[in-house]
Amino acid sequence: MSNPNEATLLERYASEVFAGLVAPMEGVEISPLTADDPLAKEDVLVRMNRELKRALEKPASERRWVMVIDLRRCIGCHACTVACIAENKLPPGVVYRPVMTEEIGTYPNVTMKFLPRPCMQCEKSPCTEVCPVTATYHNEEGIVVVDYDQCIGCRACMAACPYGARTFDFGYNYSEQLPVFDGAIVGGETAAGYEHASQEYGEAWKREGSHESPVGNVRKCHFCLHRIKDGILPACTTTCIGRATYFGDANDPDSLVTELINKPNVIRLKEELGTEPRVYYIV
Repeated sequence: MSNPNEATLLERYASEVFAGLVAPMEGVEISPLTADDPLAKEDVLVRMNRELKRALEKPASERRWVMVIDLRRCIGCHACTVACIAENKLPPGVVYRPVMTEEIGTYPNVTMKFLPRPCMQCEKSPCTEVCPVTATYHNEEGIVVVDYDQCIGCRACMAACPYGARTFDFGYNYSEQLPVFDGAIVGGETAAGYEHASQEYGEAWKREGSHESPVGNVRKCHFCLHRIKDGILPACTTTCIGRATYFGDANDPDSLVTELINKPNVIRLKEELGTEPRVYYIV
């Protein structure tokens, strides 16, 4: 295609069809790109990756990681959920980023509404206050983390979290029922090796046996800290096909997330509780 702007325009249209924002009909009029349209300049992933590297040059205490989710763009594909499971090798029953689904309207005029729900990374987190052994706390960047070796599995934090963002690792594996025999291309042993290779918090968690951490521990989303420290965006952000998830440093006045959270159509869940969540939603 000879015209670069035309290529960008069609790329934008294709993404809008994918996101369900417009119907893929013949003869549909495509609105021209405006100068302030982010897609007219560069992919938001490119911008966020550049801003992430810029933020990592600052001391950790000066960074404020936030996530922004555009509910208008979310199509409920669950790509973020699957990516999170694959990235963190999550076992059955442990989910860090579920997508809540709600049917709205009256038949036949009905539609679906989707709400991705990671950990809110509350600045005034109820979960950290109730932990009897201080196994869950705010790290130097303000992210709520869990010390698996310190956690005793009492699950008090699960009861305290008003967002239901914590789950318990009972030690289940997807490979438990797989056969083990000679000549198997992907048998129980091979699959088990894949499941026991989580790199959360920059450590290798093998989950071997019934008492090896994080088995018996509470687990939660941590904004993929092991990726962030290497200058890589969280898995959910990079796999969103509708570009509905944004991540960055809210202490950077020029960052995309700072620009987005200052818009009038932004909310946070259960703000009346005073938890000061770091996950924002565009509605």
